[in-house]
Amino acid sequence: MARKKIYFAVIVSVLLILTFTVHSFVKQPVNIKTEELEEPEPVYNPVVEIQSTLDRFDSILSENLKQSGTVGAAAVVTYKGRIALLKCYGVRKAGTKDPVDKNTIFRLASVSKSITGVLASILDDENLVNLDDKVADYIPGFSLHDPHCAQELTVRHLLSHTTGLVPHAYDLMVEDHVPLVKIIERLPEVPLTAAPGEIYGYQNVMYSLYDPVASAKTKQSFDHLMREKVFVPFLMQDASTGFEAFKENENKAYPHQNVGNRHFKALKLNDRYYSTAPAAGVNASISDLGQLLANLTDPDSKVISDKVRETILTPLVKSPLNRGYFRSWGKGVQSKQYSIGWRIVDYKGRKVAYHGGYVSGYKAEMAYCEDEEIGIALLTNSPVSESAQNIPDFLNLIFAEKERIAMENSSAKNIDDKS
Repeated sequence: MARKKIYFAVIVSVLLILTFTVHSFVKQPVNIKTEELEEPEPVYNPVVEIQSTLDRFDSILSENLKQSGTVGAAAVVTYKGRIALLKCYGVRKAGTKDPVDKNTIFRLASVSKSITGVLASILDDENLVNLDDKVADYIPGFSLHDPHCAQELTVRHLLSHTTGLVPHAYDLMVEDHVPLVKIIERLPEVPLTAAPGEIYGYQNVMYSLYDPVASAKTKQSFDHLMREKVFVPFLMQDASTGFEAFKENENKAYPHQNVGNRHFKALKLNDRYYSTAPAAGVNASISDLGQLLANLTDPDSKVISDKVRETILTPLVKSPLNRGYFRSWGKGVQSKQYSIGWRIVDYKGRKVAYHGGYVSGYKAEMAYCEDEEIGIALLTNSPVSESAQNIPDFLNLIFAEKERIAMENSSAKNIDDKS
């Protein structure tokens, strides 16, 4: 009996010790560093700087598209390397309920020249296809009306429209589906207005000689180069080149024709100008152009170098255009020049890189201003003349807003200095 009491006392003592130990452990404060408990600083989104302007532009653009009877359209704005606004409107084909979305592809028409300009600037930077390479070195039997000019013609001349040929040489042959290789054979018949590099003369055929030149030097197709150097690194996941890729994509916008009173009818798909792929054969969605512009407007972009950006923005020739081309931009246009695939416009004291494109039922426009780190692109499958107002409207809004902010900051600094 005494032994049982002893055992009972020992068990009770052990339980009391365990209870005290556990209680003490739970009560013991855990040694956690203070900084681990602090919430991270919120990441500043620069888009808030221009949000009121974006809202105003969204309202203006929506009303414009509604009033014009636009069938389908898409718009994107980038700011300081970010997508600031992405909106889609309407349907891909009149009479259907298939909406235009951020991945719907459109034909870029001559905006393809700007995409090619980015590719060419990258290949030049990487010393793969130099802008000063001679065209005759890579196209067997290449010749022009003046054989000496043919030997002096460079890639830079092709992509800046300074080949010396009369403007729009052989565009009718392109529309008649004559293969590019056959058109090249006829180039010696085209009159020259100047030696290469001297004057501006807009071209589709000559611009597209970049395809055989780049292919000959790299041993890769133009499509492969575009994918490897532009589409993939810039995350342009819907982009493609050529008619077959466009036709096979189920999420495509169909072309439309205005039949009067803002009513549009759908047209059949056509492959005009796809034979001049560098000039007019790129297809892309609004998301694709947003990714491209986001990198162009981001000084810290990992996929585009300062040298590439400088090449794009360096004007090479004055480009006197007819009075109506920039009519919607008003008196703010001080000069118009052309670089590698981009029109460089001095607009209200800023350098704006811009290009527009139109082909049978599609219109595309793209612009960016490095000074303000802003970019914009618009795509539509039912072009109307009023759409030319959208980009200058946006630029006017954003420039006015940035000037207002600058004045407020200056006033605040003056007050601080006085105090």
